[in-house]
Amino acid sequence: MDFLRPASWEEALAAKAEHPTAVPIAGGTDVMVEINFDHRRPEYLLDLNRIELLNEFEVGEENVRLGASVPYTRIMEDLRAELPGLALASHTVASPQIRNRGGVGGNLGTASPAGDAHPALLAAGAEVEVESVRGSRFIPIDEFYTGVKRNALAADELIKTVHIKKADGPQQYSKVGTRNAMVIAVCAFGLALHPETRTVRTGIGSAAPTPVRAKAAEDFLNAALEEGGFWDSGRIITPSIAKQFAELASGACNPIDDVRGTAKYRRHAVGIMARRTLGWTWEQYRGTGRTLEGAA
Repeated sequence: MDFLRPASWEEALAAKAEHPTAVPIAGGTDVMVEINFDHRRPEYLLDLNRIELLNEFEVGEENVRLGASVPYTRIMEDLRAELPGLALASHTVASPQIRNRGGVGGNLGTASPAGDAHPALLAAGAEVEVESVRGSRFIPIDEFYTGVKRNALAADELIKTVHIKKADGPQQYSKVGTRNAMVIAVCAFGLALHPETRTVRTGIGSAAPTPVRAKAAEDFLNAALEEGGFWDSGRIITPSIAKQFAELASGACNPIDDVRGTAKYRRHAVGIMARRTLGWTWEQYRGTGRTLEGAA
């Protein structure tokens, strides 16, 4: 196994173009596990730890530009207000040591359905900026996951930055695991309210071959909130609406039975998490989060 260690982003792109099978490594929290268990034996490892721009973030007027290697710890500490859903998800990642090393780019590159960041990124409507020597492009998060541990990257592309709109409403994240820490998700659910557009977005992890949104649940809830005047009135969401939303979210799953949980349990748990996160976010919206003109 050869070890490539570029000193700049341009060198990294050139190395990836010359060796398309090279596996990028930054935090190494996914790659090293696969190598240690001999699940993967790449011909080349492409070390990105010297690339400073991958460890930087920038908060703009509307969006956060998050470098692929920004550690989860910095997201938790520095971006809690701008990216509350992703900050909550970052709290659930493994151990403090791993949160100090791992970043969102690793989750995206591995594209495991159990990756902790995926539900929050889906709920926030992120875009992934990727680049090669041929140029750069933006991939909407909804189009990024193409199969089990597969993504939309071309062989010569690297993940550079994740662009995420600053939260304009409450966001929540919930995860079920077999213990409280250092655990791969049995299933996970992210939810974000977007009062500016009067829409709700979701993200489901570890309950389908890829991270997915519960689109039918979103469409139902968006219609129910609008038709019932909930955005303006701030009224408590009725139990019947919450129940239907939870059932539709559960129906978006396509899980498997494995050592961490059964398919039946995953569907049930996603429904519970959908109902609870909806309650939490809506209560927050009714309090400090509801700023629309005319709200009661």
